[in-house]
Amino acid sequence: MKFLIDECLSPALAKLAQAEGYGGASHVVWLGCAGWKDWELKPFILDGDWTFVTKNAVDFRGPADRPGAKGQYADVAIHAGLICLNGPPGMNLDMQIELFEQALEELADGSDLVNQVLEITLHEEVLHVRRYSLPDDT
Repeated sequence: MKFLIDECLSPALAKLAQAEGYGGASHVVWLGCAGWKDWELKPFILDGDWTFVTKNAVDFRGPADRPGAKGQYADVAIHAGLICLNGPPGMNLDMQIELFEQALEELADGSDLVNQVLEITLHEEVLHVRRYSLPDDT
């Protein structure tokens, strides 16, 4: 699995992933994609078989109550996975790292995220983990 960290998150997350054995992890800025719109990133993510890590969950998975109804992944039949780090606005680096460490822990069993979303949400000081298929396989 190789992670591509969105521009809205710190490059420190890519370095953390690399230190945890995900040598292919990178950051949008490192790959010359700084400033790209979501719709421009989408084919890059899909063609590169990246597991995308973002805090802009709505932009990629759509509304929380109807994932896949909208968003960049709404019409994607197969993808390498999406990780959404959901925290308060202005999420600082420590919180980004805490949420991403939880995501890495969830993947420690060697499972992949093909056609899945892994959401790590901090709400009222409690971490919530949610994993589901996208597109919905039911």
